[in-house]
Amino acid sequence: MSELQPGLEKRLAHVKQMLSEAEEKAGRPQGCVKLLAVGKTFNQEALLECARAGALAFGENYAQEGCTKIDWFRTNHPELHLEWHFIGPLQANKSRMVAERFDWVQTVDRLRIAERLSAQRPDNLPPLNVLIEVNVDAEASKSGISPEELPALAAAVSKLPRLRLRGLMSIPAPAETYEGKMKPLLAMASLFKAFQEKYPQADTLSMGMSADLTEAVEAGSTMVRIGSAIFGPRSYSV
Repeated sequence: MSELQPGLEKRLAHVKQMLSEAEEKAGRPQGCVKLLAVGKTFNQEALLECARAGALAFGENYAQEGCTKIDWFRTNHPELHLEWHFIGPLQANKSRMVAERFDWVQTVDRLRIAERLSAQRPDNLPPLNVLIEVNVDAEASKSGISPEELPALAAAVSKLPRLRLRGLMSIPAPAETYEGKMKPLLAMASLFKAFQEKYPQADTLSMGMSADLTEAVEAGSTMVRIGSAIFGPRSYSV
């Protein structure tokens, strides 16, 4: 696990301030963009500190690690009503544990996974909120479907009884310039607008991380996924 650096509360406050300023700069209502704290490789105590500092929604990239944290929080801190988002590539053999614990899955990119999540979602839980991941830059190394594949997958996912199709998610390729950052973000915003015409209940466009938070808010993101800017640098050696 990564070692938590001192000052988490201060870093979280700084990120919230950045988000607020980005909303104001873009002429959007204050609080319209949700902050997702990405806790991968950090332990439960780090996330607990973050939750006590005011973060209520967490993103996890790894199924086993995320499920362990969720179980720990629900056993030891049931008073914290946290929201859990799975944001990493999901293998079929890990779908059940995710369906049984998470509130959201942001990385649906094939029908087989969606069907498993729907079938494995417990009846005593609300439908699982899902986003379809779009590979907006057509990067070979990235997960997600092409924009051209979106209509067919969305039509199939929307019919699954234990899923609630909430919108789209994307991880644009890193870019150094403002124009380079904005191009894929605006492409996703345009795709989402068309998506909402077909699926009026879709209310979530998840895009933007530490390096492109301001640009993502300007483009129309409704949820940003922030990790290192809150928790500090990560170690992947363990």
